[in-house]
Amino acid sequence: MAETPSAGSRSAAAGALRCGVCGTESRHPAFRPGPPEQAPDLDLRPGEPVRSSMARWLQQCPGCGYAAPDITRAHPAAAEAVRAAPFRALLAESGTPPLARRFLAWALVLEETGALHAAAEATLHAAWVADDLGRPDLARAWRLDAVALWRGGPALDAEQTVRIIDALRRAEAWGDAAATAEALARTEPPEAVAQVVSLEQRLIEAQDTGRHTVASALPPPSRRPHVTHQRIAQRGEGIWAKLRRWLGGR
Repeated sequence: MAETPSAGSRSAAAGALRCGVCGTESRHPAFRPGPPEQAPDLDLRPGEPVRSSMARWLQQCPGCGYAAPDITRAHPAAAEAVRAAPFRALLAESGTPPLARRFLAWALVLEETGALHAAAEATLHAAWVADDLGRPDLARAWRLDAVALWRGGPALDAEQTVRIIDALRRAEAWGDAAATAEALARTEPPEAVAQVVSLEQRLIEAQDTGRHTVASALPPPSRRPHVTHQRIAQRGEGIWAKLRRWLGGR
C-alpha cells in the first residue's frame, strides 16, 4: 500500500461504483491528487496540498462499510473481515472520528488478509486524522498499534524502522524509541537514514513529541527547488535517499 492514495482511487471514474464485498452501488467522485509542494513529515505524511486531502484517499461502501482505495476491488478475505465482530464494532464506535474510522476499517481488512505492513500504514493514517483533530490520546494509541503491526509483519528495512522510531517518539514511548534508534544507528545505515536517525535521537532526548519534517534532517540548499514526491518515488532507490535528492542533498 502506498503512503499516498493508491492508483485504484485515482482511476475510479465519477459515478456509481459496485462494492466488491456486498454489491451495493454508491457514487464516489474521481480523485487525482496534485503533487505535494512541501516536505513530508518524518513519518512520511506528505506535505500540502496532498496532506489536506485525506478525506478522499479511501472510498467506503454505505451498505456494508467496506473501506478501500477502490471499493470495487476486494481480496477474497475482505468479506469475512467485514462480517466479523471487530469490524462491526468499529463501525458502531461513536467515539472514533468518522474519517479515522474509515482508515481503521481498511486496516482491519488488510490485517485479515495478512498485509500487516499495509495495515500499519492505514492505522498510522488514522493517527494523522487524530493529530488534525487535536486528539493526542487517539493519535498515541493508533501509533502504537501501527508499530505493533509493522513489527508483526515481514522483516523491516532501515527506512521502515525510522518510521517506527518516529511513531514511538510521538507516542511518548521514550525507552522503546531510544533503544530502536540506537540499534538502527549501530547498523551503519545509509547516510540519509543516519541523518534522520540522528535527528530522532535528539528529539527523543529532548522528549519532543512534535511534528517535524524531513527537511529538518535533510535541509535543502536555498538554490534548489523542491520536486514532487511522486516523481521521486518512481526512482529505484530507498525513500530516504530519494528524499535527500528531493531536498537537494548530494
